[in-house]
Amino acid sequence: MTDHFEVHERDGPARLAELRLADPLRTPALVDGVLHDAGSLWREDQPAPEGDDDRLTVLRHRAFPAGTDPEVADAFQVDYPDVEFPSAAVVNPETAADYGADAYVLSGAAGLAGHAEAFLDALLAVKDATPADTALYAPGAATPANAATLAWAGVDLFDSDYAYVRGTEGFYLHTDGEQFLEDLEELPCACEACQQPRAEFDRRDCAEHNVNALRAELARVRQRIRRGRLRDYVEGQARHEAWTTALFRRLDQQYAYVEQRTPILRRNELLAASEDTLNRAEIQRFADRVTTRYRCRFEDAPLVLVPCSARKPYSESQSHRQFSRAVGYRGHLVSMTSPIGVVPNELELTYPAQHYDSVVTGEWSEGEYAFVAEVLKRYLERNGDCYPELIAHVPDDYRPICERVEEALGVEFTYTVADHPTTDASLSNLSEALDGYSQYSKREREHNTVRAVADYLIGDGAGDAVFDDIRTGAYYPKLRVNHEGEQLATLVAQYGTLSFTLAGAHKWVDSEAPTKRVDIDPFVPQGSVLAPGVTDASDDIRPGDEVVVEGERCFAVGRAEMSGPEMAESTRGVAVEVRHSETR
Repeated sequence: MTDHFEVHERDGPARLAELRLADPLRTPALVDGVLHDAGSLWREDQPAPEGDDDRLTVLRHRAFPAGTDPEVADAFQVDYPDVEFPSAAVVNPETAADYGADAYVLSGAAGLAGHAEAFLDALLAVKDATPADTALYAPGAATPANAATLAWAGVDLFDSDYAYVRGTEGFYLHTDGEQFLEDLEELPCACEACQQPRAEFDRRDCAEHNVNALRAELARVRQRIRRGRLRDYVEGQARHEAWTTALFRRLDQQYAYVEQRTPILRRNELLAASEDTLNRAEIQRFADRVTTRYRCRFEDAPLVLVPCSARKPYSESQSHRQFSRAVGYRGHLVSMTSPIGVVPNELELTYPAQHYDSVVTGEWSEGEYAFVAEVLKRYLERNGDCYPELIAHVPDDYRPICERVEEALGVEFTYTVADHPTTDASLSNLSEALDGYSQYSKREREHNTVRAVADYLIGDGAGDAVFDDIRTGAYYPKLRVNHEGEQLATLVAQYGTLSFTLAGAHKWVDSEAPTKRVDIDPFVPQGSVLAPGVTDASDDIRPGDEVVVEGERCFAVGRAEMSGPEMAESTRGVAVEVRHSETR
């Protein structure tokens, strides 16, 4: 059972956590001065447990070396059940297991640094074999240039050994690499060690600077995690070294590992600053759900492809208001954009569709064309039969996407832009292309929006199963969803998600839609469900998901604070923030 490490915030695989020492340590952080004897996290001034006069013996009991038999480790735990400070187990990919420790030390991490494939393979193996609510320590590997990437990969604890030694060897480290101290004409840092003339700055000062720079970088990483913006930073920071660039890109290829730990919503904007953004878990997840869960419900309405807009949500932009007036509820608006792919009008609020900003150059890269074209192709393979006609109201730089899809699927688009999508001539062409098609109602669009969001959040077919007979109240985008006079849910405009009431949660559970369920011990939660009270949880729960909480004494609904697998494994931390509950 983990007693001294608790995760408070998550940003993909990176975590902001607390290591409970005499002076609590906020991770990711340096553990210099805390570690002793091959990975034990016992403080050097901590007395040994009563009855044991040999400090090193006790330390060895608590810092299990690689290869220790799990039964032996368990025996040590039994021998010392009331230790009041953290423990660590030294493991490698072959020996990693649940030893009941608070932290796991990746043996040989220093030798793996610089080798992206080997480092990531070892990290993933250890992560898979050890509990989710334990810290991972990579000794002898951290520098100011790689710390952010290692934290993004899932490393929690670092030391300054390598940075300090490099300083004594005459290497000045900073966030974009290292330089020979002799090559520096001035000191590009404002830390305490650098507050002296360059001529007096020696290798001991250089070592002190390196440690200061590493400590400052980890503070920056923690702040990025708090803001949900670490990935944006790493996307640029990793490029300063070849091996961290490779590590970052290989990590993107580990979709299952990253996606499970990535929340379905954030308050913060997602910055699309490079082609690597296309590989983000949030982007890949949106594209996957739109092409495997979303179903067009506008019968006999043509598809109308339009370009995205800088303003989000799209419907509030001037250009999209012009498109909507020309369409007049006779066609189904779907936006094309990089890096998101395709965004049906009903999902324009859903994260990350209204939460991103991209670098606009007026030119698309080959990677962007390929990605958006593939998403559009998959979308039409699923929904193409719904549309009597395909209309592309797009500028010239979007047309190659449509042309690739025409060739791949053997379909044909009607192009309506004469010069620019918002000119009178182009809007007139769009309106004329829809002549003869019937209008659908605004209410139908609202109902379809609720069902589409349910499909996206819960699973294919969930919208019809849970919200088959509904009425909507209030005004879009803040819709209230009712059934027979009882409120089931609210559309949360900020994130494009659904917030269920107890009545809605009961209808969800009673439907044929897959339920994101959290089973708990026989108690009635007040405000939140802590991980120790969870007995089981659905594997497909992600941070931010709407979940149903059930136990012998209660039925509740709320929002997940961690993934389902993490809930099931963890012994500390908030699993679910409960919104409504009732006693059984």
